[in-house]
Amino acid sequence: MEKVKVTLTRSLIGRPQDQRATVRALGLTKINHSVVKENSPCVQGMIHKVIHLVKVEKVEA
Repeated sequence: MEKVKVTLTRSLIGRPQDQRATVRALGLTKINHSVVKENSPCVQGMIHKVIHLVKVEKVEA
């Protein structure tokens, strides 16, 4: 399955609680912190919700 690298690029200060929880559920804690996730519909939905806070890159297997 395809993987994506998600990097937190913007601060969570002043953001709504649901966006903070979504970023936390993705496993991101600090600015410039990255995680590699399986590209599933669930992960895509979470990324879509906070796309203005993160950078997404496809990872080659």
